[in-house]
Amino acid sequence: MMGWRDRDPHVKALSLWLVVVALAGAVFMLPPIPQPLQYHDLADQRACFGLPNCLDTVSNLLFVLAGVAGLRFLYNTAAQRAFIEAREALPYALFFFAAILVGFGSGFYHLAPDNDRLLWDRAAIALAFMAWLSAILCERVSLRSGLWLLPLLIAAGLGSVFYWGWSEGRGVGDLRPYGLMQLAPMLLIPLSLRLYAPRYSGDRDILAVLGLYGLALLFDLGDRPVFELSGGLVSGHTLKHGVAALAVVWVMLHLSRRRIL
Repeated sequence: MMGWRDRDPHVKALSLWLVVVALAGAVFMLPPIPQPLQYHDLADQRACFGLPNCLDTVSNLLFVLAGVAGLRFLYNTAAQRAFIEAREALPYALFFFAAILVGFGSGFYHLAPDNDRLLWDRAAIALAFMAWLSAILCERVSLRSGLWLLPLLIAAGLGSVFYWGWSEGRGVGDLRPYGLMQLAPMLLIPLSLRLYAPRYSGDRDILAVLGLYGLALLFDLGDRPVFELSGGLVSGHTLKHGVAALAVVWVMLHLSRRRIL
């Protein structure tokens, strides 16, 4: 019996596009979703050494450290064994650079949380997500397809964030496109692993990264309950930063220990 990986490449590519179309259709059947203003009322608002929202702000340093570590790895001679072609490293370099931007963007946001500052945080997150999706497509679909899609994915990711900012400014905030940019990679990456034969080992690491990001989102949703359960020690949002930064580190670890098949 023919497996999915043995099917015609056009059928597999069509499957990916159908998922995107179906997901977009489902998302845009929903009414516009404005940013809840209570989102900025984070649980842990303690200051330290004059720094507002101390733990939520300082924990963003983890993104900077993870991104720098990733870039250092890519420009180390050991990284040459992680790629069949040198151009495959390009989306990963953008991913780790975006992680650094997340650290600065999110830190800027937490100094005085509001929609205007949140835009820059989300722009960096969208850039990181789109770069990593391109990297996976380079490795599973084809290098040419992944690199060709990279600027389009970046435009879509950043466009979704700036559209949200523009819509909020008009009083009709709409998070649907940004939500789509978050959901699509969560579905397309596992589907790509299923449809296309691997060129490298380490598929479990890729799924682990997705799992860590999903866990980070859960901590974000449980910001106040986590803060209360911990007796005011740490909030869910602070833990979100730690887990999401660990996901960035896990991408680097995946590259460092995978083998060419």
